[in-house]
Amino acid sequence: MPLACRFTLLALALSSSAWSAQIGIVPPAQPLTAERVAALPATERGPWVAYLARSDAQGTADRAALAAERKGLTAWPAPPEGGHAEGSMPLDKPAAWYAGDAALLVARNILSFQTPAGGWGKNQPRDRPARLPGQSYVADNNSKRATPGDFDLARDAQWSYVGTIDNDATITEIRFLAKVAAQQPGQTGAAYRQAAQRGVAYLLAAQFPNGGWPQVWPLQGGYHDTITLNDNAVVEVAELMGAIGRGEEGLGFLPAAQRAAALAAEAKVVDLLLAAQIRVNGKLTLWAQQHDALTLAPASARNYEPPALSSGESAKALEFLMSLPNPSPAVVDAVRAGVATLKAIAVRDRAFVKVDDARRLVMQPGAGPLWSRFYDPASLKPVFGDRDKSLHDDVNDLSAERRNGYTWWGSWPVKTLAAYDAWAAAR
Repeated sequence: MPLACRFTLLALALSSSAWSAQIGIVPPAQPLTAERVAALPATERGPWVAYLARSDAQGTADRAALAAERKGLTAWPAPPEGGHAEGSMPLDKPAAWYAGDAALLVARNILSFQTPAGGWGKNQPRDRPARLPGQSYVADNNSKRATPGDFDLARDAQWSYVGTIDNDATITEIRFLAKVAAQQPGQTGAAYRQAAQRGVAYLLAAQFPNGGWPQVWPLQGGYHDTITLNDNAVVEVAELMGAIGRGEEGLGFLPAAQRAAALAAEAKVVDLLLAAQIRVNGKLTLWAQQHDALTLAPASARNYEPPALSSGESAKALEFLMSLPNPSPAVVDAVRAGVATLKAIAVRDRAFVKVDDARRLVMQPGAGPLWSRFYDPASLKPVFGDRDKSLHDDVNDLSAERRNGYTWWGSWPVKTLAAYDAWAAAR
């Protein structure tokens, strides 16, 4: 299918000379809805109809569970404290550490915040007080800079990201519980093993029929319904599924049927990545931060995150594909094409550094290589979004707030390209 027929990145071209630095606007992502599913060919609808029904039923059950806890309470507990979650659940401690009081405190708090669906919210330190009956499952994740019409503004601040893979949520909780359970054999570790099992069941239930995962499940709407490679979310779930399926990383205690389902889920992700890799002028290139759940076209996320190809997330996807023990010819072709694209778009003799009040892309002989965070999916030229949804082709045209608040240029693919040399030599 021609690329231009699948999506249009520049939703609005501006011709006024006063706006010459702006090349378009960032359009909203399309949620996954019953109306969109109904428009699919009849032979494709069934799995998606069932998926939406499962999501709706689970969302209703989650809310009902909280309502039941709150029944009869004269006042609801304050929402939990937000903050950096991953740092409170370290996965790199010596094995004996996970038998100690600090790890057990975290593990018990993880249990208390597990949603009825089996997942966890994001941005909550797990070394703080346990969840109280009637307390929200999540902290307020709304941006303090969000204004009406913001793509990231939740309709209900206390029911946003209630079950998510964003910012390593759910993935990290499962891995941490597995490490604690390994130090608690027998009945003393049963609760941690059962919670991890419920977390894996949650991830399996949340997987789209085509193999991707949404950012939030049960579905929340907006860009949260897209297949989310952002922050390597889908790839990290896929890596977890592979470890579960092969009984690695202390996950061998999970039931055999669940391990088999995890291996099947991993295989579906591989097929999804092969299908979603964007072609430009007939050639395979990279992946987007988000892909539409149904069309697989690049999708937007936050106001400043356009439907564009992403160098960092693509690099992680390539690393995952290179990790497969017996890659198919299609996987080999995908890796070679992705690596060739990353090499072709690398920039040298440039640095993204602070100049006066904001970061700028400047000349710096010998610096690099650097890659833009985003690339137009038709031209492979760098693009940059601002908080007002304006789209630009020069990072230096962005507001100081967005230049300072987002990593627009980076060296993410360097590690991937180094790994590719060894991988390619073996083929």
